[in-house]
Order: sequence, then structure tokens, then C-alpha cells
Amino acid sequence: MPLDTTVLAQSGGFVGGAGVPYRELVLIAVVAGLVSFLVTGLVKGIAPMVGGVKYPRGRDVHVIPTPQIGGLGIFTGFCVAVFLASNLPALNRAFPPFTSDVQVVVAAGAVIVLLGFVDDTLELGAVTKLVGQMASAGVLIVGGVTWFLVYLPWGGNILVLDQLQAGVATALFTLVVVNAINFVDGLDGLAGGIGAIVAMALCLFAVAILFQQGGAVSAYPPALITAVLAGACIGFLPHNFHPARIFMGDTGAMFIGLILAAASINVSGRISQSMYGSQNLLVLLSPVIVVGAALFVPLLDLVLAVVRRVRAGQHPFSADRKHLHHRLLELGHSQTLVAIVIYAWVALFAFGAVSLSVFEAKYVLPVVGILFLVVLIFTATPLWLRSSLNRPPTSSDATLE
Repeated sequence: MPLDTTVLAQSGGFVGGAGVPYRELVLIAVVAGLVSFLVTGLVKGIAPMVGGVKYPRGRDVHVIPTPQIGGLGIFTGFCVAVFLASNLPALNRAFPPFTSDVQVVVAAGAVIVLLGFVDDTLELGAVTKLVGQMASAGVLIVGGVTWFLVYLPWGGNILVLDQLQAGVATALFTLVVVNAINFVDGLDGLAGGIGAIVAMALCLFAVAILFQQGGAVSAYPPALITAVLAGACIGFLPHNFHPARIFMGDTGAMFIGLILAAASINVSGRISQSMYGSQNLLVLLSPVIVVGAALFVPLLDLVLAVVRRVRAGQHPFSADRKHLHHRLLELGHSQTLVAIVIYAWVALFAFGAVSLSVFEAKYVLPVVGILFLVVLIFTATPLWLRSSLNRPPTSSDATLE
């Protein structure tokens, strides 16, 4: 979906284009990051007092008890930044009387953060957590943040869902994304980094819509909440990157998943073809492509885990040491390099899709192809090194740093 060059010329370029409050988005992202960083530091001291400590288990890669309610810092940074945004005139289209989406997302986020906090301190069962996740999705549905447009790949048509269908689609999508992010939260810095990358990609896509449409109201909420989430995740990472001093726990992982789900619904499930002024299939499918690419890695890990466990006769949400990050550790990467490898794949898919939706494919595809080969070589390097040395993997190949 290349940007309309007429709009580009009239607005004077991408940065500062018509209807794009880029300075304010950067400001609230920075505020979210600073608050998240500071509050997470405080949470580290409070966690032992409330039972928010994670003790090593057989499937874990950490070896010492570690505070695990760092998601409270992410949530606090998010809320403070949203409050600031509500008082910035340039971002008023993200709030009433234009739309109540942001408030609905914050309310749903509060529900899932409470659920995660209780789980991190008292360890809830899988069914109880699923019910709580459905409750948070219910807040989105009741508040009108629902996926009601489905782009059909044949005939250039769009299916408009009724209220019940939209509610079911929203609930299922939210549960999948929440659990996908929760599943990858098994290594220092992994979920926070993925959350930040995906949020930035979705934010750029929403900003592109704002730019092309000169300030479309429907694109303000996803641009705002993803900018804030990216900042909050980045602010948390200094505490969480290897060796982690605190984990985000379900408190943070499920919250990140919920915000990404809500933003995805806004940029893909609620924007009609009139936003683009074209019936071109790529144009209509570009929001779905961007969302799918941005969430591809965590969703792939989720699908592989569920299939693997069901085939083994286990509960689909039972734990094991066969996630993508575990396999990369076994391949010979250190914890830090595993996180960087997965960051690279997530960024490649996410920003590659955004670039394809904004610029001509003939310019984007060669660059994406080269980067794909670079990331692939980087990922497989330990395997090639072992092969060149003619020796099998040893326990030292996957030791912790």
C-alpha cells in the first residue's frame, strides 16, 4: 500500500506530515519509559514482601530466586503516559468525545494486570487464568473495541460481522495474542523486547495511516497505545535483560499481549476500505499482513507448543523446555544472543511488512531478502561452527552467561 504521493507532497514529507502528532507520540513514549524504569526499580524491593518471587524450576533458565511482578512497572508507565496524552491537545482525537477506545483498553489492561499479579503471587490454575483473560477480553467487547471487519482474499470484498460474531472474533484473537506473548516470556529480556518491537511496528503502521489520511480518528488510539507500550517495555528492559534482576511475570506478559491485541484490532479489524480509497487486494489486506507478520514469531511458538503437547497427550498449556528460545539455547547461543536472534526475526517480519505496506515492493523486497539471509546466517552460526569442528553439541554450548 504505497503512500499517496500527492498527500506526501502536500504534507511536506513523512515527519511532521498532516495530522501526525509525532512529537507528542515520542514524548509520551519517553515518559512511559522513564516511569516504567523508575517504578520497576521500586517493585524489586516490594516483591518479596507480597510473595512476588519466582523460584527456579526444572524448565527455567534462571538459577536464583528472582522478583517477578515487574509488569507493575510497565503498567504504571503505560497509565501515566496515557494520562499525559489525555492532556495534550495534539492527541485529543484519541479520547472522548471522538472515541473512548483508549479508556476501554486501560480498563481491560487493569483487569488482566490484576489477574497476572494474583497469579504471580498465589499461582492460579490454567482454567482460572483463562477465565480471567476472557474477562479482560470482555471489557474490550463491551467497550466496543471489537474486530468487526474481515478482509476476504477473493473478490476484494469485506465481511462485516454482527455484534455476536465480532465479540467471538475479538475474544478468540485476544486470548491467542495474550497467551502467545505469555508463552515466549521464558528468557531474560525476551517478552519485553518482542513487545517493544511489535508495538513500534504497529505504531509506525498507524502513523502511516494518520499521515495518509491527514489525521483519521480511528488511527489515533492504536498509534497512541503502541507508542506508550513500546516506551514502557524499553524502560523495563534495563532491569530484565540478562542477567535479569526482575521478571515481568504474567502481570506484564499478559498485559503486553492484551495491548498488542487491542492495537491490532484497531489497525486491522476496524478500518474500512474507505480509509485507503482503493479496492486493491494488497491495500485491503495490508493491515492483516502487518499484524500477522508482527506477531508471527510469538504465534508460531504458541502453535508449535500446543501441537507438540497435544500430540504427546499433555495439556496444551502445560510447561516444557521446547520453546523456540530453549531450542536456540540448545543450538549453542547464549541467553543474550538468543534474545537478540529472536528480536532480529521479529523485527524482520514486523518492519518488513510495514515497509511493504507503505513503500513500493520493488524497493523493499531486495532489502528484506538481504536482511533475511543475514539473520539466518547469524541464527545458524553455532550449528555451522560445531559442524566445522566435527563435534556434537555439549552442555557448555548452552551454558548461561
